Amino acid sequence: MTVQFIFDFRDTSTVGPDILGGKGFGLSKMTQIGIPVPPGFVVSTEACKVFYEQGGRLSNEFWQDFNSQLNELEVQTDKKFGGTSDPLLVSVRSGAPISMPGMMDTILNIGLNDQAVEALASASDDRHFAFDSYRRLVQMYGEVVEGIDKRAFDDVLQLALKNEKAASPIALSESGLEQLVGAFKKVFEKETSKTFPQDPFEQVHRCVMAVFESWHGKRAQTYREMQSIPNTLGTAVNVQAMVYGNLGERSGTGVCFTRNPSTGEAKLYGEFLQSAQGEDVVAGIRTPEPVEKMGEIFPDAYLDLLHHTSALERYNRDMQDIEFTIQQNELFILQTRNGKRTAQAAVKMAVDMTGEGLISEDEAIMRVDPSDLTQLLLPQLHDDHGMDIVATGLGASPGAAVGFITLDADIAEQRAQKGEHVILVRPETSPDDIHGFIAAQGILTAKGGLTSHAAVVARGMGKPCITGCEGLDVDLEARHISIFGVIYDEGTLITIDGTTGSVIIGEPDLVAASNEGELDTLLKWADSKRRLKVMANADTPVDARNAKRFGAEGIGLCRTEHMFFGEDRLPKMQRMILANNVESRAEALEELLPIQTEDFYGIFKELGESPVIIRLLDPPLHEFLPDKSEATSSEIARRIDELSETNPMLGMRGCRLGLVYPEIYEMQVRAIADASVKVRDESGIWPRAQIMMPMVGFISEMVQLRKNVQAILDERTVSDVPIGMMIELPRTCVVADEMREAADFFSFGTNDLTQTTLGFSRDDAENAFMGKYTDEGILVSNPFETLDVSGVGKLINLAVDSVESGGHHMSFGACGEHGGDPASIEFFHAAGLDYVSCSPFRIPIARLAAAQAAISV
Repeated sequence: MTVQFIFDFRDTSTVGPDILGGKGFGLSKMTQIGIPVPPGFVVSTEACKVFYEQGGRLSNEFWQDFNSQLNELEVQTDKKFGGTSDPLLVSVRSGAPISMPGMMDTILNIGLNDQAVEALASASDDRHFAFDSYRRLVQMYGEVVEGIDKRAFDDVLQLALKNEKAASPIALSESGLEQLVGAFKKVFEKETSKTFPQDPFEQVHRCVMAVFESWHGKRAQTYREMQSIPNTLGTAVNVQAMVYGNLGERSGTGVCFTRNPSTGEAKLYGEFLQSAQGEDVVAGIRTPEPVEKMGEIFPDAYLDLLHHTSALERYNRDMQDIEFTIQQNELFILQTRNGKRTAQAAVKMAVDMTGEGLISEDEAIMRVDPSDLTQLLLPQLHDDHGMDIVATGLGASPGAAVGFITLDADIAEQRAQKGEHVILVRPETSPDDIHGFIAAQGILTAKGGLTSHAAVVARGMGKPCITGCEGLDVDLEARHISIFGVIYDEGTLITIDGTTGSVIIGEPDLVAASNEGELDTLLKWADSKRRLKVMANADTPVDARNAKRFGAEGIGLCRTEHMFFGEDRLPKMQRMILANNVESRAEALEELLPIQTEDFYGIFKELGESPVIIRLLDPPLHEFLPDKSEATSSEIARRIDELSETNPMLGMRGCRLGLVYPEIYEMQVRAIADASVKVRDESGIWPRAQIMMPMVGFISEMVQLRKNVQAILDERTVSDVPIGMMIELPRTCVVADEMREAADFFSFGTNDLTQTTLGFSRDDAENAFMGKYTDEGILVSNPFETLDVSGVGKLINLAVDSVESGGHHMSFGACGEHGGDPASIEFFHAAGLDYVSCSPFRIPIARLAAAQAAISV
């Protein structure tokens, strides 16, 4: 059976976006429902895969089919490709199954040559337009197909602009454009040692292959890594009859969204340019006009745009990102796809569309990426920051960011790898800057609009971005910027606010963002769907307050070791550690008891009747002591030596500490009991404290620890306090069924369980080799961020299944970093855990991810 590689827009009923790519699928559907789309066809993703399998070539049979489809396009348009009378020109555009805006290549005006340009000039009665189209083709073909450095053309262009004192290519005279085409062809010949091809079929064939080759270009690869898009998908290619937005003042081009992609407001949002082609808008080379202004300049086309954009949103049941061209007052739609959006917009759209009856609550929950909710928690510029705003641009992606001015994407990446915060500042951005986007805290450009490349990509990443900044000039050679004539060197600290478009030199006060409004509504819907409880890792009353604010149902991990590092506590802790005998240690612990009691009292007061799981002291004692070189006496130096361990993370820590020095855990349990009684006496409510033992490996350890703890609780006449354990060792997973005899509940400490299962020291691995492992595909993701399901996950499943065999049920939770990771939460749901626990600011992420896990089952 012959595989079909080419599909006419009019007949694609049997294939989907995996074959046609997102752009081709959208063009086909629009064609079939009556939207005005220039005719064309799709070369499928399967052809891309064959192209790579055959070493970067396609068969003669393929090109015969391709040329036949071009002939059909000639019939549809009543024009001849490369003809000498009103010639057919085509565009060649990429279109992956998953949207990758600006990451692959496009070539316009294909089919022009020295004869066809004269024919186009005659047919359009506009020689300026014809040669403007030709110079675009020579440059785009040279850059994309032959790999000529953009600067080689830019140098020639800038000279032409300077000679005519023109602000942009569109302002050049007819003769200036003709001369520019000649100069561009000379650049082409110099850089490639061959003349610009005059055969239109050679042009289009080479362009198709160049777009396929861009699938493995650097910026596309970088973007796929960031977005976790498989390399195996391939891209489709869309070949489409040209319509001309640069055909005089009655023509133009634009990009719009059916809703505001930054805020989610249900109003058409976008921009357009007169006398321009699409790349002029998305490249940010010229600053366009708001789309509403089309109503004044192209009133009929604007009404058509409103009608078609509304129809496309209803048809696709999502916000659409639409490219359009106006040729001689006639509107054509060139693309529609589900638009990239900020988290704020995603949440608002999901809730609003549910209210409009466009989607269901379940669909609304599934529409928002849980990880993107961190954008809603990004700091914002304080209204009363008290600092001068030195410039204002277009607020293209919300949130405030602070960093050092950096003018180069490579340098931004290098500085970020050193832990520095940078703001990438550019005249305009191109897709080649993608690695700088990833590294930067925010992006600032002198040119461009709200739909330019910088804006679209920044919104997708959740990075603050300002485009089209008035008064900003970027001097890449001098390595500085100027704002209304004031010079600021690269490395100057700067703040940008992508919500208001404000630029500030220095670092003003920032405030936390609010999670009210639509997010509250969405999370309430999520709470009604999820099975997993979501709790918080919280060690202080402030942490507990934040946890409640973000919707935590209790504290799943209260780490007591963090309570002893304060300036008023550390000396007392050190005195206890340095004690030579039990009596001296007990005296020091008596000093710590009221402090520890107050800690628990504050947390219990915040949590009320919600559970608080307290992990007794865990880390090696030497962590509380100074470096030996800072020891103030020989006694301290001696004790530091005594406590020194070769491998402290597997040494005297966790429950081993509580068994060798039981008086330490006894003090902590007294503090828990006393704080509970104090809260009960004041409010009449018993706190729901639970006590958890760390790093347990043997049931004999747990039996002894439980006996010691229960004795203190009985002494303080406090009852009904569950006593459980963390599972942090592979052995504990294997014998969990045995452990249930001594524990009331289990919580997987996935950080340490990952370390002990993989044999990776977390800090050493992430500093030494983890980056290389993930970059080279040895590991798909960092196992300390996303759970190693095939290894650690099997141990978790083993533990849960063995404990619950025979109809028993105990409470299981997870309280490592993975408790706030959506992919890990999906596993925890499937494994049957009862709760996850994560940092307070990841609570909204966990709530939404837990609901998505439940809906997806």
